[in-house]
Amino acid sequence: MMDERTPPLRMLQERLLETVVRSGLGKGAFAERAMIDRTTLSQLLAPANRRSPRIDTLRAIAAAHDVSIDWLVGLSNAGPVKAELVTQTSFEAPGPSETDERLLGWLNEAAEYKIRYVPVTVPDLLKSEAVIRYERSGAVGPNAAQTIDTTAAHLAWARHPDTELECCSSVQSVAAFARGEGMWRRLGVAAREEQLDRLIELTTELYPTFRWFLFDESTRYAAPVTVFGSQRAALYLGGLYLVLTSAEHVRTLSRHFDGVVRDASVQPTSVPTHLSRLRRSLA
Repeated sequence: MMDERTPPLRMLQERLLETVVRSGLGKGAFAERAMIDRTTLSQLLAPANRRSPRIDTLRAIAAAHDVSIDWLVGLSNAGPVKAELVTQTSFEAPGPSETDERLLGWLNEAAEYKIRYVPVTVPDLLKSEAVIRYERSGAVGPNAAQTIDTTAAHLAWARHPDTELECCSSVQSVAAFARGEGMWRRLGVAAREEQLDRLIELTTELYPTFRWFLFDESTRYAAPVTVFGSQRAALYLGGLYLVLTSAEHVRTLSRHFDGVVRDASVQPTSVPTHLSRLRRSLA
C-alpha cells in the first residue's frame, strides 16, 4: 500500500506500472490501446523521469484501461474503483458473512489509523446476543449466528491496545432503546437491562481506545457510516453499503464526523454514568 507521503510523481509511476501489469499487455500494446506514443509511456515509467505527464495523456490512459485519474495520481486510495455497492448477504454456514469479512478486513487494513463510526442502533461491537437475535429476527442479510460471530471478532479487534475507534450516536436513540420505544418496543425490559449493563461494562473497559460520543440529534445529524482511516468510507444504506475510496470523499466525511464529535453533549468519560442513569430509570 502506497504511503500518503510518497512523492506524487513516484506514486503515479507505481500505479501506472501496476495498470500495465494488470492489463496483461506489453508496453507497446498498452500505449496503442490508449492511443499514446510508446516513447511517452516509457518516459513516464523511467525511474529518472522528473516531468509530470500532460493531462490529456492521463485522460487517455484512464479511459482506455478503466482506471480513474484520481487513483493514478494518488487522490484515491483503493485501486481504480472510486465507489462500489456492497450487498449484505446471508449464508447457511455459520461464521461471518462475506460482507462482514470484508468489513473486518478493512478494519485490519486501517489498524494504524483512527476508525470513525456512526452505528445504525447500538454500536455493533457492544451488542448483547439477545439484542442481536432480536434485530436479526426476520431481517434481510446475515443471520443472528453470523452477526454474533462478527460482533465477537469486532470486539476482539477493539480490545487490541493499538486500535483507536471513535463512535457517535444520538442521545435520543440511546434513550429510545432504554425505554423500549420505536423498533425496540417488542424487546423486553430484561433484555434491555442486560444490554445497558453490557454497554456500561464495555465502555468503561475499552476507554480510551474506544470512545463513544453522544450528540443531540435536534441540532446535529449523522448518517450511519464507518470511516476506515484515510483509506475508505462505507455508508450504510440498509442492506447495502456504499463504499467510497476517493481521498476527498473520505476527508469530507472525516471532517463531518469531527464536527459531530466537537458538538457532542455527552463525552466518552461521562457515557457510563449517563447509561447508569438510564438503567436505574427502568427499575
